[in-house]
Amino acid sequence: MRIFSIAITALALAASTAFASPASPKDGADYQTLKSPQSSQTVGKKIEVIEFFMYHCPACNELEPALQEWVKKQGDNIVFRRIHVPHTGPADPEAHLFLTLQAMKNEDALHDKIERTWHVEHQRLLTDADNINWAAKNGLDKAKFTEVYNSFAVTTQLRNLARVVAGYQVDSTPTLVVDGRYLTNPAMVDEANPGTPRPTLYKATLQVVDALIAKAKAAH
Repeated sequence: MRIFSIAITALALAASTAFASPASPKDGADYQTLKSPQSSQTVGKKIEVIEFFMYHCPACNELEPALQEWVKKQGDNIVFRRIHVPHTGPADPEAHLFLTLQAMKNEDALHDKIERTWHVEHQRLLTDADNINWAAKNGLDKAKFTEVYNSFAVTTQLRNLARVVAGYQVDSTPTLVVDGRYLTNPAMVDEANPGTPRPTLYKATLQVVDALIAKAKAAH
């Protein structure tokens, strides 16, 4: 009886992933629907897409070229933004750097430089002093950067960041959330489509996002 039960369970698991594919993603396999949808920043018919990431995350760095190309192709189809996961808690230096550059309207312009600092130059920005020195070396006014870095607005955002991330049920990076409702990431797509080569995996993940955008538009 136990062997029969195990066999039935195995068949059920196989059935749950049999039709999972990036082109026709399956809820609970290639993506999941959030139990508590979050409000999204949409403009007209644009659908919000959020990347939850961390500067030091190798997979985030590997995803970046495909992601940037994909965002450019989307044009007016989406509103794209990033949220840095506070890896070390409410005073996380990486997230602090991100929020400061975002407040100064420099995050997009300097994103690639920060990734290069971490993953090509292997220079770790682990403290507030590291961040301030990095900003000064990369053309930002040190006094202005420090002022924004220590501002009430930025430090409040930093303290609240963990609550924001928890609301989206994000537990790994990189993770992409569509319309505040649908969550996917390379780990989910890999598990649902075993054997996908790593370079192809990131494009497959974005293919899932394409399908979720279409799903969100239909729901709107």
